[in-house]
Order: sequence, then C-alpha cells, then structure tokens
Amino acid sequence: MHHPFTPVASVPVDEARARVHEEGWQSWSPSGAYALGDKPYRPTNDNWATVCYRPGVTVPEGTFQGEGLLALDPGDGSPVRLWAAVDPTREVPSIRLVVTDGRAEVGADGPVKEWTGATVQSVLADWADSLQLPAPRPAPTVWCSWYEYFTQVTEDDIHENLRAMETLDLPIDVVQIDDGYQKALGDWLTLSGRFRSRAGIADAIRARGRRAGIWTAPFLVDPASDLAAEHPEWLVRDADGGFTHAGRNWGHDLRVLDTTHPEAAAYLTDVFRTLRAEGYDYFKVDFLYAGALDGVRHSTVDPLTAYREGIRLIREAIGEDAYLLGCGAPILASIGLFDAMRVSPDTAPHRRPEADDYSQPGQDPAEFTGVGRQWQHGRFWINDPDCLMARPAVETRERWAAHVEATGGLMASSDRLLSLDEWGVATTRRLLGGADR
Repeated sequence: MHHPFTPVASVPVDEARARVHEEGWQSWSPSGAYALGDKPYRPTNDNWATVCYRPGVTVPEGTFQGEGLLALDPGDGSPVRLWAAVDPTREVPSIRLVVTDGRAEVGADGPVKEWTGATVQSVLADWADSLQLPAPRPAPTVWCSWYEYFTQVTEDDIHENLRAMETLDLPIDVVQIDDGYQKALGDWLTLSGRFRSRAGIADAIRARGRRAGIWTAPFLVDPASDLAAEHPEWLVRDADGGFTHAGRNWGHDLRVLDTTHPEAAAYLTDVFRTLRAEGYDYFKVDFLYAGALDGVRHSTVDPLTAYREGIRLIREAIGEDAYLLGCGAPILASIGLFDAMRVSPDTAPHRRPEADDYSQPGQDPAEFTGVGRQWQHGRFWINDPDCLMARPAVETRERWAAHVEATGGLMASSDRLLSLDEWGVATTRRLLGGADR
C-alpha cells in the first residue's frame, strides 16, 4: 500500500558540498552518504530488486530515497537534518530528496519527524538513542562454515575445523553450521546427505567446550521441498491466488511461509524448539525480508506486523538466553528483536560485486554500507559487518580485516582454518581475541 508523497521540507544547499545519507530497506540494501552529483546505488535487475531492496519500490532518476530515514548535510555550515519514521517498527515511509535550483525538496509517503545534529552519523545516533532500547548483549566470537564451503559443507568439514581451532589456539566461542546441512529450504529438520546427525555434531562441538550455532532461512520455502508439497496452505499467496514470489535463489523461485497460519506457526516453533533441544543456542536467521513481503496471509495483518510476530515466535522457541543474529532483514522493522544484525551485503573473496550492484556480495559494497550503518552498533544491536576471511586466496584480505576490526562488532571467522598462513592465523586470533567478551 503506497501513499502519495507529500512535501515535508525545503532546504537551501551548497550543491558542491552537500551530502545525503540514504537508509536502505534491509541488511543488503545499499546505505550510506552521497555527494549530490553521485548516482546512488540501485538494483540492476528485477530479481535483486525483490531480494535485496525494498520490493515494489522504484526510485525516479535524479532522486535520493531513504526507507524510514534520510539525512541531509546542507554543506553550508547549517545543521544536518534528518527525517525519520515516527514509529519505525509499525510504518517505514519512503523519504525522497530532489535538488532543484540550490534547494533540497524533501517529501515522504508517511509520517516523519525532523531531527537536527552536527554530522550525519551523529544525528542518526541521536535518533537511535531517543528510542531508548536496552543495551545489546556482547556477541560471542564465531567460526562459520559459509565462506569456505558454501552449500557443500559436510559434517567432516566441521570436525576438521573443530580440531584446527584447538591446534591453532583460536578464541572461538561458537561453531556455526551454515546453509548445506538441510535437505531443502523449509525442510529444516531433514538432513542433506552430507550430515549424519545434527544432535551428534552439536554434542561434538560442546564436548570441546564451544557453543553450537546453526543457520536457517525461516520464512523461505523451496517449491521442491516436502513442506511446499504437503502444506501449500501454509504459504503466502498473492492477490491473484498464486504464491507470493520471494525472488529467485538456489536455482528456484522461492515461496514464503505464512507464520500467521496456526499450523505453520506451530511447525516453525517445533523446528526451533528441536534445534534448541539438540544443543544449539546461537541462531543465524537469514533472508528475513521474505517475512515482510506483501501478500494474502491467513490473518489479515500488515506485512511488518506479520514479520515481527514471526521473529517473536522464533525467540520464544529458542529462549531469551539463546543468541539471535538477523540477516537480510528489514532494518527498521527489526528494532528491538535481535541481539546482533548484519548491517551490510555479504562480503566475498573479491572486492567488486556482480554487475556493480551494491546489494551483491563483495568487499566494496560490504564496506560502503557497513560504514554507513556504524551508528546502529550498540544502539539497536551488535553490528555484524560479516565474516573475516584471512586466507591467502582472499583479495585485499588486509583491507577487509581492517574494516571488520574497525566496526567493533560481531567477530566471526569463515576460513578453512588449516588453509590459513601465519598472517591469517595471527589476524584471526587477534580480531577474535580482542572482541568485547
């Protein structure tokens, strides 16, 4: 439901020196400050527009747009101005800025409040402080399977790295099994052929004095999954009666679990209670944008309410003491729900993203948006800048490590540990050892 834009401010600017900060919709959406002559990062294809930006929203050429937040440094010495959603967990208006004849014309399609401050990051921080959230818990240090093994991870890979942590004396609290252990998206409790026992691997991790962590994409359903075949009524529909389309990934057009359906909610609760009972107490929940997509649900609630209720369901199932990390999540709609949050697109062993789309994996986009969202750290959650990769095969690994270290956020290693050289081991040990513990 998109409302018309109404004017909210007209501000004189120094066109050579002014800067505009756009806040993107979700974890992977580009967020950061631009000069007026810069071209802001936009989706380069329709699929990425759904999976990585605010779905169904296109921004006119020559327009800056923030989702729920837009800041302007006029560049003439006058205060920085911020336009912010009034109640960001319920409504996230789009806020637009166009410069005409030396003036910034600002409009929004929902209620916003204006703030002023000294710098872009400080006014964003002031706004975040005004929400008076409790301070987030410090993050544990993590080893994650993703950036070395991707979906091909095996149980033996986990065992090898468990042994290597001891051999290399690495200060790792949590061993997180990422995508690849499960048979299909949606069939979370059915193992792929590469794992023998989920409870068994959790026991092995804990027997070595570490915590067991696991990845899910709780709101996504693969159409080829058993869940989709057996319970089509658990999926969100579009207005025409087809299935809501959550974009294309893993080679499939993905569907969305309707967590407002009592049986689907019970299933999701059972998944997370089971994982918790098996010994997992660190949960990375990913591709969360899907839970906030428009569609016809069992209950007639708006998508942001459905999303927040879905996350609350997960939190209830895992318990308050478990650690919850969000990713691919609608940022403002997630305030108050998570211990830690990915605040950027994925990093990668390379710098440049595919098609120069700054929502896609690459060190350049991960740094751009990670820096742009530094103000969220310690206010909404612990920022997750994405994993350290310190192996020799990683392009500009020194620069990437410096970025991860500078954020002060969640410190996670994602290398095959035996592939690290002396620099890689020393850097991993130093960054994980220096985390707030």
